[in-house]
Amino acid sequence: YIGGGRRAMRSAFGRRVGLEAWRVQRRRLNLHEYQSAAIMGSKGVNVPLGLPATSVAEAVAAAASIGDEEVVIKSQILAGGRGLGRFKNGFQGGVHVIKSSETEAYASKMLGQVLVTKQTGEAGKPVNTLLLAKKMDLVNEMYLAILLDRAFGGPVVIASSEGGTSIEDLAEEKPELIVKVPIDPVAGMTDADAARIVEGLKISGDAEAAKAQVKALYDVFVTFDCTMVEVNPLAEDASGALVAADAKVGFDDNAAFRQKAVFDQRDKSQEDPRDVAAEEWDLNYIGLDGSIGCLVNGAGLAMATMDIIQMHGGSPANFLDVGGSATEEQVEAAFGIITSDPNVKALLVNIFGGIMKCDVIANGIVNAVKNVGLKIPLVVRLEGTNVALGKEILDNSGLNITTASDLDDAAVKAVAAIA
Repeated sequence: YIGGGRRAMRSAFGRRVGLEAWRVQRRRLNLHEYQSAAIMGSKGVNVPLGLPATSVAEAVAAAASIGDEEVVIKSQILAGGRGLGRFKNGFQGGVHVIKSSETEAYASKMLGQVLVTKQTGEAGKPVNTLLLAKKMDLVNEMYLAILLDRAFGGPVVIASSEGGTSIEDLAEEKPELIVKVPIDPVAGMTDADAARIVEGLKISGDAEAAKAQVKALYDVFVTFDCTMVEVNPLAEDASGALVAADAKVGFDDNAAFRQKAVFDQRDKSQEDPRDVAAEEWDLNYIGLDGSIGCLVNGAGLAMATMDIIQMHGGSPANFLDVGGSATEEQVEAAFGIITSDPNVKALLVNIFGGIMKCDVIANGIVNAVKNVGLKIPLVVRLEGTNVALGKEILDNSGLNITTASDLDDAAVKAVAAIA
């Protein structure tokens, strides 16, 4: 699925089940702000002095090391809207400008807590790291992003002379302030490209130095196989120098083999634990918001299964593809992943055994029901290699398993089980 199958599935599911979130390809590793800043700094991008802290004591030491009367303390989560977020313990705001002497009090209220923002949903994200950063004297805030654009077939730089706010809102309210500059992926960023970008940013300081910073950001994009480099705000300090005051960097998952140092920084605590578990078991999993869990082999069969569930009035809770050579252990792991979702009220297993053998799936199902302690209705449809043996294993298991003769029958029974 690395070659695009899984990504296509996510896109297809977005169209089929009406979930906007799955229309976007998930092709990137995201890093925290402090990690992104270190990467950009390695390529000559000007970034604020900042130190990460994973404990209150480290936060206090970081503030003392910066040595200023005031510092910026930032929650590190993989979501936007931190400044206006709220912690589940009642503390307001994930980003604060504070006196250095207040670091201990603020860090105690932020570290180890869950921050809820507009982008996280009510579940929020855990704050395991804080960034203590030097307070910058910024006089002009702008926006710059480098993205992959399908229409152009390569990187495109989006720049605006106004930053520090939502680029979506700016595009709606003041579209004339946004400049888009396509970059030839073979030639790279030319002086003319950089000049157009700097002109769009309306730099007040040294234009040549600004062009060098823009080129350095593009160097980051190319060198580290990025899908996105977004700097908001890209700002000028009192001396007129450009500073990447805050940034998000996304990386192409397909480049993991040659960007090991980058991908080793992945923070799994910020991800859905079901996604992490599925990856560890080499299962293709996508969580949705329905109530009927699906365990299928093959992308086409999975989408057909979801369509038929919906046709009969149900809604799929997930997609999970065990692949063509799954072991009994993987099947058991799949059951555990699906049933860890509290919204799942019934489970439908739909297997066509070509390479996959129905008896292997059947044994995995029986073991999973016993070991997971399945307490929701289970409907199983098997067809293909060793199907008779597979059905015999299910029938002789003594477990409450509903079998189905075909896919339509399976969907009807699954929907009826939770009606």
